Amino acid sequence: MLAPYACQPEQSRGRLYPEAMSTFRSPFQRDRDRIIHSSAFRRLKHKTQVFVEHEGDYYRTRLTHTIEVAQVARTISGVLNLNTDLAEAVALAHDLGHTPFGHTGEDAMERLMAPYGGFDHNAQALRIVTRLERHYADFDGLNLTWETLEGIAKHNGPVTGPNAAETRAGPLPYALAEVNAAWDLELDSHASAEAQVAAIADDVAYSHHDLHDGLRSGLFTEADLMDLPVTGPAFDEVDRLYPGLDRMRRRHEALRRVFGRMVEDVIAVAQNRLAAAQPKSVEEIRHLGTTVIRFSKPLYQELKAIRSFLFTRMYRAPTVMAERARVTRVIDGLFPLYMAQPGLLPAEWRQDVEAARTETDLARIVCDYVAGMTDRFALQEGERLLQA
Repeated sequence: MLAPYACQPEQSRGRLYPEAMSTFRSPFQRDRDRIIHSSAFRRLKHKTQVFVEHEGDYYRTRLTHTIEVAQVARTISGVLNLNTDLAEAVALAHDLGHTPFGHTGEDAMERLMAPYGGFDHNAQALRIVTRLERHYADFDGLNLTWETLEGIAKHNGPVTGPNAAETRAGPLPYALAEVNAAWDLELDSHASAEAQVAAIADDVAYSHHDLHDGLRSGLFTEADLMDLPVTGPAFDEVDRLYPGLDRMRRRHEALRRVFGRMVEDVIAVAQNRLAAAQPKSVEEIRHLGTTVIRFSKPLYQELKAIRSFLFTRMYRAPTVMAERARVTRVIDGLFPLYMAQPGLLPAEWRQDVEAARTETDLARIVCDYVAGMTDRFALQEGERLLQA
């Protein structure tokens, strides 16, 4: 039984292009399945977050990260009697708009697209699922439900208005503005509790796996984590319960305790906040003026200390920064090259190029193409086109 404040599939606001109901699947199950079968989802296999795709087989890719986020989202939403299918759909879609080379590629794309309406990975995810996936006879995109689109757009909080997660100096990214103009996503309100779960599941997953990946890379050691909150006590507990445990098992046992601490904290906080607010519908969730799914203040502060450590020792490590500079040159080279010679784009992109009327139109086509690249393909194209 779903809670009264959960998204009820039979009360969905539907799809932009009406379709007959599926015989066997709810609208949100159908959204989830369309996302999984999309081309953009498959490309996540060769996109990365911190380490570039070729650097090692053990580091998380965008795909493995997304699967981990979906697993956490299902767990939390199930305990809270939310709609697990919607939470999973939003979780599976949340990284579709990311560029090659993780946040490094996104930084480059934001800079390159600044004159042409900006770039934002959440907005790009919406562009992918509403326009760029072109497989269906009756529409472009995946024709997802309003609730899933809302979750992609607002899982990090309201985009506009007094409760916006970030204060925007300029207009909305064009990709988000276009989707919102076609179908009002109510960007000034919070998203459903399911979308909020997907957002916190993302925080849980990357906080956990960045510790794993940083240790495996050798950028820091277990000894470095002993003085940090959450991680230090986790290692202490493992040492007490399993003295002399070998290094890899000790690492795994400690970090799974860190993982469990985060998930349990989110569930406890959500249960308390929902009990206090007593929301009777998803609309009340959207208009509470605050999130119901979040970390407790003590754990949030402890996680800030861990993220500060990771920023210094991992995200800004000299070896990582050197690789960031190298792959930034690839993006910085490919984008202007395609702008100057759009005939280099694949044949299936030519129709869009021919329809472009302005430099901005062309830039957005080039952005779609470059942002959709995998790490591997971007490096191959860079080597083929920029070093010839």
